[in-house]
Formats: sequence, C-alpha cells, structure tokens
Amino acid sequence: MVGTGDTGPAVTQIVGLLAHLGLIDGTDLPASYDDRVELAVRTFQQQRGLHVDGVVGTATFRRLDEARWNLGDRILTHLPGNLMAGDDVFALQRRLLELGFKVGRVDGYFGAETEAGLRDFQRNVGIPADGTCGPFTLRQLAQLAPMVSGGAPNAMRAQERIRNAGPQLGGKIVVIDPSPGQHLPPEYAEAAAEIVHDLAARIEGRLVATGVQAFLTASRAGRHRAVAVDAEVIEEVERAAFANRANAHLSISLAVDASTNPDACGVATYFFGSEKHHTRSSTGERFASLVQREIVARTDLVDLRCHAKAWDFLRRTRMPAVQLDAGYLSNTGDARRLADPGFRDVLAEAVVVAVQRFYLSPETDAHTGVLRVSELRQALGSPRGADLPH
Repeated sequence: MVGTGDTGPAVTQIVGLLAHLGLIDGTDLPASYDDRVELAVRTFQQQRGLHVDGVVGTATFRRLDEARWNLGDRILTHLPGNLMAGDDVFALQRRLLELGFKVGRVDGYFGAETEAGLRDFQRNVGIPADGTCGPFTLRQLAQLAPMVSGGAPNAMRAQERIRNAGPQLGGKIVVIDPSPGQHLPPEYAEAAAEIVHDLAARIEGRLVATGVQAFLTASRAGRHRAVAVDAEVIEEVERAAFANRANAHLSISLAVDASTNPDACGVATYFFGSEKHHTRSSTGERFASLVQREIVARTDLVDLRCHAKAWDFLRRTRMPAVQLDAGYLSNTGDARRLADPGFRDVLAEAVVVAVQRFYLSPETDAHTGVLRVSELRQALGSPRGADLPH
C-alpha cells in the first residue's frame, strides 16, 4: 500500500498515471505522496466506483493501470488465466454490444464471451475471425460505430433468462459471501466477523429449506484470521472466482460498516456498475433493490439506498451479485440491532424473500415486506407462484 508521506518509484509511477488521466497537473509533478496526490487518488476512486480512502492498494493500482489504455493502444486478445483488462476493453465491449453482438457483461475483462462476440462481428463484416482486436478490426468497428447506438440488448437478454428460470427456487444455486469488510478499523473486526458469519448461516438455512443449493465462500473457523488489506483484495477476487466455479444463479456478499462519525447509520446495497464506462448490471441492480426494499420494510434501519460500485466481488462475478452493508457498528443503535439474534433473523428472512421475489413476475409478486419464508415453502408448489399472497 502507498499513502501520504511515501516516496520512491511506486509513488513516481502512481503520479505519472494520475497525470496521464489529467487528475494532476503534468507540469508540476509532486515528488512525494502529498495532499495533491491523495486528493487525486480519492477523485479517481470515486470516479471508478472503488472504496474511497485516498490510499493506493492493490485494487486501486490495478484500476489506475487499466485506465491508461484507450481502444487502439494495443492489440486485444483472449488470454485464459490472465485476462487483459482496461478501459480499451470496456470500449470494445460497448462498441460490440451497440452493434448487436453478445459480449456477456460489459466489465472491462477480455474473456471468452467477448472473444466470441468479436469473432461473430468479424465473420459478419467478412474479415478473418481470429478473435483478436487489431488495427484492421478497429477500422471496421470505427466505420460501423456511427450507424448504431444503444446497449439495451444485454439487459433484455438477462431479463429473459430470469423469466425462463421460473419462480421455483428448487435447483437454484446461491453463493453467500460473509465478508466483514476490508476497511473496518481493527477494533470492529471480531464483532463484524461474528455478525456476518451468523447472518450467513441463518440465510443459508432458510434458503436450503426452500430447495436452494446454498454455498458459503468462507468457513466459520477462518473468521478471525488477520490479513493485510492487499491480501483481502486478493481474497475478494478468489471469492468471486468461487461463485463463478459454482455456476451460481445469484451471489450476495454480507458486510457491516464503521465510521468515524458516530451518527452514520443505516443499510445499503451495492451492485456492479461503472458510471465512468456507462455500464451496470441491470439484474444486479434489481436484486439489490429487492434486498434493500425488503430490509427497509421489515426493520427501522435508515434507508441508504442502492449504489453502483466496481468492487472486485461485484465486477468479477458472472451472475447477479449484491453486497449488503447491514449497518454501522460505530453507531450505538445499529450495533445494538445487529447484536440481537432476533434482528438477524429478520435480516435473513428479508434476504431470502428478496431471492424469491427476484424470480417472480410482476403479476404474481407480493407487496414488499409481507411475504414470509414459511409462505414460500407452501406457495412454491403451485404453478407460477399463483398462491403467493398479495
């Protein structure tokens, strides 16, 4: 990690990247990590949907490196196990999507789906379908780009897949990620781990009762393990990889927060999205909204709403993914609620009901806050959820 007061080659590289992005005056580059550098880093983190702390850890440095690439700066190709990533990949995916070619999620990673979409484009315009984006392919993209606009096809395809999956939860796979929080002060770490692992177990039990295959990304035994922030970033990537290997239909990461302001309180949910790149997971946003609405309807937690973020767990998972921040341990009221097993039961029920509502069509969906897990088990035996209460 690199932060205020540091000097050396790493700081020089960071300052150079920030200057390339226009976040620092290129004619007067600071030699150390001073207030100007910290402000520029915070601005970059805010723009990119990262945790805003003014410190350059693994995730922030990786995104700084990705941001230096514009489409056409390098040849893009699929490298399994070491995917190319960057703003140029975002731009390529967006361009292909606007032309009607499937690329999977617009996430800035040149994966197999992006390669397949690029090959399809190349075949359609009559050039060698090698799945590599070089100068000739870029010229073809540039010629066609002004003719088409709009990125709705991905959202429509995702909604169609959900409709086809039907309302039944039996056979669905949900990954639950008990993640106390990378940026919690040490004094809150043990309590946070206890809360999120207990909440994960309660959600898991209720999901299994409805026929869902539920998997946890971490064992309870490892909850007190002390790790550096950089290691936690790697862990976040690994947890996303676990969800992908499980072929999960949904994933939800559970966390709690803390703040130097004791008045900060409330519940918030997050889904994958990047305002910088004009992309977001429409299904992730819907799932986050359902979780948020169910919790707010059933509890007195302050509604901090849903937000798009590009955190690794949200960006790298291939299914609709949500992070739930269930409250602030630094707030007396939130801490008291979260310490209550009965309150955690309410949170667990809200999450499970949100999972079911995600698969219900609007005409069969129940009003927020009224559906119960016991009713799910009874009603899901009826066609299309027709017996669910309204």
